[in-house]
Amino acid sequence: MLKLTQRASLLVGQNIRFFQTTQIQLLDQVWRRKNRLTLNPNTESPLTCLPDFSYLDGRPTPLGKNQKRRLEKQRGIAKHIVKGLDEVHFAEKRYERIQKEKAQEREQIINNKLKPKGYHLFNKNKE
Repeated sequence: MLKLTQRASLLVGQNIRFFQTTQIQLLDQVWRRKNRLTLNPNTESPLTCLPDFSYLDGRPTPLGKNQKRRLEKQRGIAKHIVKGLDEVHFAEKRYERIQKEKAQEREQIINNKLKPKGYHLFNKNKE
């Protein structure tokens, strides 16, 4: 937002022409967020997502250049999400396996420590 007037240019001491810039986003962004819409209306709308024309006999229309680009971008995002989910599942399984191994190790240590000794060993064998 920069507004320079002739009076302001005289105060600065330079002869500058009048110019004014406007806000980049003149849309009501609060309303768009509240209604769960994108901030930029040109990114998603029926005009950008639907084909430009259709055949009367029902044949599918070829995809436009931007439609192909959007589809490729969405496929890339989907692949990235699936890869991330696989990594999370692997980490969960690994954590569970490590916890089981630790529990087995503790169990083994306890079992090795508590062995009958001396005459208790002989009495146990007789029974």
